Amino acid sequence: MESRNPAFRKMGEQAGREYTPSPQQLQDMYNQPAYAPPAQPGVRTMTIDDVVVKGFLSLGTLTLTGAVAWVVDLGMGVALVSALIGLGIGLYLSFSGKASAALTLTYAAFYGVAVGTISHMYNDFYNGIVFQAVIGTALAFGAMLAVYSLRIIRVTPKFTKYVVAAGLALIGLMLVNLVAGLFTDGGIGIRENGALGIVFSVVAILVGCFFLMLDFDMVEKGVQAGLPEKYSWACAFALTSTLVWIYLEVLRLLAILNSSD
Repeated sequence: MESRNPAFRKMGEQAGREYTPSPQQLQDMYNQPAYAPPAQPGVRTMTIDDVVVKGFLSLGTLTLTGAVAWVVDLGMGVALVSALIGLGIGLYLSFSGKASAALTLTYAAFYGVAVGTISHMYNDFYNGIVFQAVIGTALAFGAMLAVYSLRIIRVTPKFTKYVVAAGLALIGLMLVNLVAGLFTDGGIGIRENGALGIVFSVVAILVGCFFLMLDFDMVEKGVQAGLPEKYSWACAFALTSTLVWIYLEVLRLLAILNSSD
């Protein structure tokens, strides 16, 4: 079955370039049942356990560097540089479709510094807010995993198209807000305290949750297609980046709500 997830298609194309079956292997694939993924001789295929292990390694790296940044309190300048480096690595991994353990862990390390510093700053203003954001992110992950597993919401081509479009729209609005902020205090207001800021954060959290659905679909289809084991790193990167998105938006939403008390 062909996945409509754009990240999965990228991985499939990359894997296809790396593996060219012989005529006999093609015949063997043809003779297999339609639902069986093609076996690649000498290459171990990806499993759910692989993704879980790689995901924990990625999140563990992010948590470790985040904890160090929290304790050392490196400052927002270092956090900004780390976030930009992490963003550059993330964009490369996303658009190249490559699976790399080194780049995934490097991305997690740099983003951990940024997340740890930002979390420390928020916690200084609202004590305990970081723990609440972590719990909220964990609950969002568990809820979306249940929704996906029970097929309450199905990842269809139309669903994927709408989620990707919504994500791009949110990023576009944030860029517009950033540029507008150079000329007007608060930009267009979507990252400020108040009703508009609350609505934008809620929408951003929901879109992040829907991206988790795409990530789960990527993992499931990757296992079904028999992608090489190394592509579990691509799945781990996708899950880590989405969880970071959700965590930061939950953190900001809680800060807005606490500021209005």
